[in-house]
Amino acid sequence: MSFGAYDEGEHERRERLTSQADADFEEGEEEFTGTVSYDSGDSAEALLDQFEKIKDD
Repeated sequence: MSFGAYDEGEHERRERLTSQADADFEEGEEEFTGTVSYDSGDSAEALLDQFEKIKDD
């Protein structure tokens, strides 16, 4: 068989493999418990001032 030739047997084998459901695991929804926080940092003006200082160096 040449490269790229259609192989019906291979096609059917792959179709069977991809159509089987994996029942060994059950994917459920995970519930997050805890808190999320972030530091907004400096103000936009302070960041722009810092950028200007770096740019001038």
